[in-house]
Amino acid sequence: METSNAEGKRIVKVATLVKEEEDEEDEDDKNKKRALTLTRIRASSAGGSTQPSCQVQDCTVDMTGAKPYHRRHKVCEFHAKAPAVLVAGLQQRFCQQCSRFHELPEFDEAKRSCRGRLAKHNDRRRKSPNDSC
Repeated sequence: METSNAEGKRIVKVATLVKEEEDEEDEDDKNKKRALTLTRIRASSAGGSTQPSCQVQDCTVDMTGAKPYHRRHKVCEFHAKAPAVLVAGLQQRFCQQCSRFHELPEFDEAKRSCRGRLAKHNDRRRKSPNDSC
């Protein structure tokens, strides 16, 4: 079973074409997998069908029409400004600087920013230009 030089080249060409087609199929599979992965990431980050709701106990406010800030931090506008609310069984207040709830002793009187963030803010403000060297 001898093959001529021309037949050998033809076999090599056919093998090369088959290999190129397989490579193209592999690329198509990779692209499909990549597209599926990106779709899954988008779907999972979108949050599915869960309704945004306020973190405060017994709050039933529909937040679908709320401002993006309130939806992002899961607090309705009323509770973001309230002096005290019940969250996780504790009396807390929403901190405007941290965008989180803290226990009431972390605030000075009626302020809406916790002492820790206010201290950092004041340190930055009071820092003289010579301190940055």
